[in-house]
Amino acid sequence: MITRSRTNRSPVLEWWRCIDRVTLSLFFALIVSGLILSMAASPVAEKLCRVGSSHCFLKRHIMFSGIGVLGALIVSTLSVTNARRLGVLALIGALIVLAILPFIGHEVKGAMRWIRIGPFSLQPSEFAKPGFIVFAAWMFSVRTKSPEFPGVLVVFMIYAALIFFLIRQPDFGQSFLLTLCFGAVFFYAGLSIRWMSVLLVASAIGAVGAYSFLPHVRDRLLRFLSPEGSDTYQTDKALEAIANGGIFGRGPGEGVVKYKVPDGHTDFIFAITVEEFGFLLSMGLILLLASFVGRNFRNALLLNDHFSQLAVAGLATMIGLQTMINLAVNLNMIPPKGMTLPFISYGGSSMLALCFSAGLILAFTRKRPGAYGFGVT
Repeated sequence: MITRSRTNRSPVLEWWRCIDRVTLSLFFALIVSGLILSMAASPVAEKLCRVGSSHCFLKRHIMFSGIGVLGALIVSTLSVTNARRLGVLALIGALIVLAILPFIGHEVKGAMRWIRIGPFSLQPSEFAKPGFIVFAAWMFSVRTKSPEFPGVLVVFMIYAALIFFLIRQPDFGQSFLLTLCFGAVFFYAGLSIRWMSVLLVASAIGAVGAYSFLPHVRDRLLRFLSPEGSDTYQTDKALEAIANGGIFGRGPGEGVVKYKVPDGHTDFIFAITVEEFGFLLSMGLILLLASFVGRNFRNALLLNDHFSQLAVAGLATMIGLQTMINLAVNLNMIPPKGMTLPFISYGGSSMLALCFSAGLILAFTRKRPGAYGFGVT
């Protein structure tokens, strides 16, 4: 029996032997945490948003989480080459949809960011982020082997196209996050100060231009810097919820501020969590997210393949930065960005894209012959 189990070459057992089980466990823990917190926040959000269907947000959260987890597991079975191809295809698909979005999209709160697929909406920019990180990692790794290959120029062109499409929507939160991720992968790739300076100068010019010529950006920044007389209702209520939570919280289902915050199930779910579960359990949620990101940085450092190193580190950076941006918004440290808390907040496109990112990470970090340094388990 022992000999037979050791020589069993079934695909499932081979996958289980090779997968990073710590990352997989953290991923499942985050998904379950998001479902639990959605049970507390979604029913109230339905009343505030006047959604007719009972438990609509919760049902959708469960559905998108289930599809996302299944997709992540399927992606995690791919080879590095096929996972890379899938990431690049996601970028190409997102670019095509973003290009034609003004003609096929529908507007929500003054922004053209979504396309309708039956009763659901899909935000293509969410899938552009992991796709772009994988593409950039690929180009930078090819450039390392072939210095004459114009990989950096190609990546800059794709980045410029993405930023153009995002600003046209407008979506400056995603533009900001994409730029940070691009700079991070640049740094990890060890590229020259000259190219890094080009990115910094371009980002500075873009920020000044956005403030000077786009009233939406200027008004949001001025409201943040001078909140007197401005509409800061949701941020004020988020801070009130955090203050009410204290160390141990009011108890599950006992929060009161969530009845006054329409985005409590999305952008401000952390504030709702602190009010009901308290500072200690909320810190546990942050540590869970930090452990997921930290584990993947650790794996990236140990990988031998340069592409896999850059892709895993870049995807982990994306999840970590999105977490910090969401928490900063909840704490009123930066202007609202409309960005979800990874794996926790309600949001179909965000959940599917983040699960796709987790699947790519699991695929790139699987234990294969020569993938890690000698003796690494």
